[in-house]
Amino acid sequence: MTDIEYQKPEEIKAFQEGKLHEALQYLKQHSPYYQRMFASYGIDIDKIQHLEDMVKIPFTEKKDLQLFNDDFLCCPREKVIDYITTSGTLGDPVTFGCTEKDLQRLAYNEKKSFECAGLKPGNIVQLMTTMDKRFMAGLAYFLGIREMGASVIRVGNGIPELQWDTIRRIHPDTIMCVPSFILKLIDYAEQHGIDYRASSIRRIIGIGEGLREQDFSLNLLGRRIKEKWDVDLFATYSSTEMGATFSECPYGCGGHVHPELIIVEIIGDDDLPVPDGQPGEIVVTTLGVEGMPLLRFRTGDIASRITDRCQCGRYSYRLTPLIGRKNNMIKLKGTTLYPPAINDVLDNTDYVANYVIEVSTNNAGTDDVKVKIGLREGYTDAVVKELKDSFRSRIRVAPEVEVMPVEEIQRINFPAKSRKPIKFIDLRAKH
Repeated sequence: MTDIEYQKPEEIKAFQEGKLHEALQYLKQHSPYYQRMFASYGIDIDKIQHLEDMVKIPFTEKKDLQLFNDDFLCCPREKVIDYITTSGTLGDPVTFGCTEKDLQRLAYNEKKSFECAGLKPGNIVQLMTTMDKRFMAGLAYFLGIREMGASVIRVGNGIPELQWDTIRRIHPDTIMCVPSFILKLIDYAEQHGIDYRASSIRRIIGIGEGLREQDFSLNLLGRRIKEKWDVDLFATYSSTEMGATFSECPYGCGGHVHPELIIVEIIGDDDLPVPDGQPGEIVVTTLGVEGMPLLRFRTGDIASRITDRCQCGRYSYRLTPLIGRKNNMIKLKGTTLYPPAINDVLDNTDYVANYVIEVSTNNAGTDDVKVKIGLREGYTDAVVKELKDSFRSRIRVAPEVEVMPVEEIQRINFPAKSRKPIKFIDLRAKH
């Protein structure tokens, strides 16, 4: 059977409409939450025939999952074989129960994503992500690599010394990690006389952080990695809620959506779909999930949808690199920006060891942004002016900058229960 991603757009649309019908029937039969929603809003699912009809269905929001978590489960608890929780980016974490079928779907998703990035049986992938703490991504990557017949080395996150020792011993060709950690790997290698450019690594697949601008050129972080280490870079986008990963292909022109696993809408401020190529909020409907499927779930992430055929031959639409999170939008001195733009400057400033961005509301009711930085050894507060100039050249405005001890920021970045480093703190009142 021909991979649906290579079929014509009209065939992909018809295929997804069939899958949507199956998903709606399943929710009507098995989901306490969606049964209630359909009844409350008088929704006749038989009248949802086309993707365009989805606007008749209310959105599912993060707070719905937090308030009614158990009501989203569509199967008996004894069918759940793995419990996963979200990282709690927007508040309380949410628990997801995965059945055997769901884990097989995860494995299939990651297999397709890795194949999109050029992996084949025989490749050796070093996973620099955790599989514990109920983290979906690490488990999904392991299952996908196993499914495709490549080899996996489960090293976990951090500890550059252990990562380099593993590379020296086993000779992986691919690394999967948070992109900014690559700079720490390079830094460690340079300090300890490791010839990283002559290592076995040929490919880096990044998770959790962007590597490209909206025009698909490498951003500051991507350029800095590439200038230091001439390896192939691939960016991905994923979340626990959608149980799917969109990976770039070797042409690096957006993350490829797998039509058999997910329907993606891009929604504007009026809650209606925006034209293709325009930025909006990513809204997802999962397909083929047995345990906790979601219908029109608002991710809070902002991106655009690209529908022209990719050079790799796939017709399935792609997503541009994330612009930011809708709830995290900042209005600083009349300029609208998102935290990733600030991160990109800080991640690529040699003298910044670590940092945290704080946003608060001032007396005038507008946003104040304070960047707290820890400095590498040998640098003083005198670099603050240079950093502010970097901000102005990059994002047109300069936030307030405060120098703090590296150890103090380290404690803010890595609180006891967090799986992800905390680099953004929003102190604004929520309405």
